[in-house]
Amino acid sequence: MQRQDDSRADTAPPFRLRQGTRPLLVSMPHVGTHVPPSLATGLTADALQLADTDWHLEMLYEFADAMGASVLVATHSRYVIDLNRPPDDHNLYPGQDTTRLCPVDTFDRAPLYRDAQPDADEVRARRAAHYDPYHGALRAELARLRAQHDSVVLWDAHSIRSVVPRFFAGRLPDFNLGTANGASCDPRLAAALSRIAADAHGYTSVLNGRFKGGHITRAHGNPQGGVHAVQLEMAQCIYMNEAHPFDYDAKRAARVQPHLRAMLQGALDFAVSA
Repeated sequence: MQRQDDSRADTAPPFRLRQGTRPLLVSMPHVGTHVPPSLATGLTADALQLADTDWHLEMLYEFADAMGASVLVATHSRYVIDLNRPPDDHNLYPGQDTTRLCPVDTFDRAPLYRDAQPDADEVRARRAAHYDPYHGALRAELARLRAQHDSVVLWDAHSIRSVVPRFFAGRLPDFNLGTANGASCDPRLAAALSRIAADAHGYTSVLNGRFKGGHITRAHGNPQGGVHAVQLEMAQCIYMNEAHPFDYDAKRAARVQPHLRAMLQGALDFAVSA
């Protein structure tokens, strides 16, 4: 796939950053829905629905700003480039199926491209335009917060359809906490968050189940250096309609938001006391 010059057509920045004052950074790498016009023309009808987006997380986590957290939000679709994959595109879950750094199919294995897939030059161009700036912003904001606080928590916010046979059997638990099997944060933080999730009446939870944390959690978490990274992958059915057009469900969201806020508060409490 040859890269087209879309410098005039694609004016969207790669991320939005709202800087807070407390030792908590909320990252949302898969909420973006922007697709550059030059890329959109080559996508299939299935791809243009952007079904695998982490829909509405900014709305669901609207309380994070009032808590004093920094919030980093990707603008471009994960179909452009997946910000939570390693830059060399190796599989974080050996032996299990996963999508690529520049995906070529949907979670349902439907092709994204009507014709040619992105070649190595195109992947490098997307990394330079979108991936590197996002991870650079992550590093810079963590460094800024770390300069002001002894410990900082990086909260990587995700959501996914509750049933995706390609990746897991049956229905996914509602709250899927991942800490890279304990490598990305202090075990006391993981235990505290796991208790809060387990105490959420009417919801199911697991720690380091199918989703143990992606590249962001693993690359930026450094407990010994005062940066504790946690990924939360939520089942989308607990706050939205999972079928197109993927509407936000305000009633369901209102029920789950107190539990999300309790987990973020637990993360803040840990960062302050660590």
